[in-house]
Amino acid sequence: MLRLFCLFTLFFVASAQAEVRVLTSIKPLQLIAAAVQEGVGQPEVLLPPGASPHHYALRPSDVRRVRDADLLYWIGPDMEAFLPRVLSSRDKPQVAVQDLPGMTLRHFGDSEHEHDHDHENHDHAHEHAADDLGHDHDHRPGSLDAHLWLAAANAKVIAARMAADLSKLDAANAERYAANLKAFDARLDALDGRIRAQLAALQGKPYFVFHEAFDYFEAAYGLKHAGVFSVLTEVQPGARHVAAMRERLQQTGPSCVFSEPPLRPRLAETLTAGLPVKLAELDALGGTLPVNAAAYPQLLENLANGLSECLNSL
Repeated sequence: MLRLFCLFTLFFVASAQAEVRVLTSIKPLQLIAAAVQEGVGQPEVLLPPGASPHHYALRPSDVRRVRDADLLYWIGPDMEAFLPRVLSSRDKPQVAVQDLPGMTLRHFGDSEHEHDHDHENHDHAHEHAADDLGHDHDHRPGSLDAHLWLAAANAKVIAARMAADLSKLDAANAERYAANLKAFDARLDALDGRIRAQLAALQGKPYFVFHEAFDYFEAAYGLKHAGVFSVLTEVQPGARHVAAMRERLQQTGPSCVFSEPPLRPRLAETLTAGLPVKLAELDALGGTLPVNAAAYPQLLENLANGLSECLNSL
């Protein structure tokens, strides 16, 4: 009877030690946290599926979750501009991962972009819409490119910080967090070799994007998009803008144009109709991936597969 009582007491004490509540702003950070917490806990994410971190509006329930989480990770004010105000009243640990030592950061315009200004028809050069062929509405030249999770090296830095933070709050599982971190790094190292081999033959093949989100991934593997067809989702571009974009595609020849799920710009089919251009998707947020230890590497692998599938078919 005494033994049964002791076992019950131990079970009660263990159950009372609730898992550390980890909240991340966006799903890619949740996937990294899931690898670190594997077997111990399940991280939560703030933004619902399909929501843009550039334009999200917090609900009262979101504010409560931000307040209550034990650990909170976000990219930083260059990505989630809606968060700093509510974070100012939070009294628990919070980490803007863009500020972590060891991160490799890029700024828009770091590498040379092709611009519409190089075209022979200079009428477009003075039209604001034509500038969208080189730059994204959401991203000013010289500003931080906050899509930093698409570099595996940055994901390792983020995971290491998460493991350290979790070990401080949950010392009983510190060895598990360390082992999970080691396994995560090993997965990424193995994946890096496979992606390098997969994408080596694609260098120089032309493709365009609707959102300038992939520069970190491209820089890691020697790729570069030929241009950005940035459009405001709530505004249908004018005829001159569409004509300038179609001219760009005609001059390029066979190419791919990538949008991001869940929405494809209404302009996509009109823009590419009758041209040797293929439409495809690249998901920078991993929106449909399950939340588990293998999901973040799968996010990168899906990008590599999407690029190679379309570009190899040209």
